[in-house]
Amino acid sequence: MPIFPGLKGCYKKYLFILLGWFFVLLGIIGIVLPLLPTTPFLLIASALFAQSSPRFHQMLLNNSWFGPTIQEWEATRTLARKIKYRASFLIIFVFSISVALLKKNIYLQMLLIGIAFVLLYFLWRIKEEAG
Repeated sequence: MPIFPGLKGCYKKYLFILLGWFFVLLGIIGIVLPLLPTTPFLLIASALFAQSSPRFHQMLLNNSWFGPTIQEWEATRTLARKIKYRASFLIIFVFSISVALLKKNIYLQMLLIGIAFVLLYFLWRIKEEAG
């Protein structure tokens, strides 16, 4: 299904490439910041590149760190259980540190705990690969 179907020609291609790199950048930032999820941003970048730049799309698919996850998602719309475990560990670890650092602000602590639970809920609702 095309993204922005009314946008024409080369403008669309360059807009998608620009947006794709923007989402790659957000994904990279998400590696170190607890509130930015890496994988969804990279999946969005992959979808944008698939419609605008086969070269950049292949670059994401061939990346040794997150390429296999993107390939699996594009092929089956599933994630491996070990990816879910890793993501869960990182969510719990990073959010625990954030909550510990905010020990004097109970409202922010509760907000972070709520966000962590929402992230975990949606992560574990994604179908797992068969086999």
